[in-house]
Amino acid sequence: MGGTREARETAAGGRTRLVSGPGMLVVWLYGVMSVGAASRSVYEITAKFDQAPLAYSLSAVAALVYVFITYTLVRGGETARRAALVCCAAELAGVLVVGTWTLLEPSAFPDSTVWSEFGYGYVFIPVLLPLTGIWWLRRSRAA
Repeated sequence: MGGTREARETAAGGRTRLVSGPGMLVVWLYGVMSVGAASRSVYEITAKFDQAPLAYSLSAVAALVYVFITYTLVRGGETARRAALVCCAAELAGVLVVGTWTLLEPSAFPDSTVWSEFGYGYVFIPVLLPLTGIWWLRRSRAA
């Protein structure tokens, strides 16, 4: 049978399931982080944005990344899997850059972000979650 994997799955009436087995835990954690980061950033931006605009903007970016990854994991399919994989890699890069930045130049961050100190305020979930997501997404491709 020819064509792309996604075309074969669509023709067969299915999609690559990304929320089965360990993927269910990954999507659940991304969902929790979406709600936490979005709630935090909405409050910070509306109540005290002038105190630490960079930190609060980065928390909003983190929330958007978490929401997008959650959506793509739930949606499933090869295109969604690839988009989530790229986004997880970008998220990991963001966590590493912001985490390092907050340690080397703390004065740039009068308040913390979701990714400050590699997610210390979130029990390091922000640095562990993209690693787990990348592992799961690569594993789901092989399945």
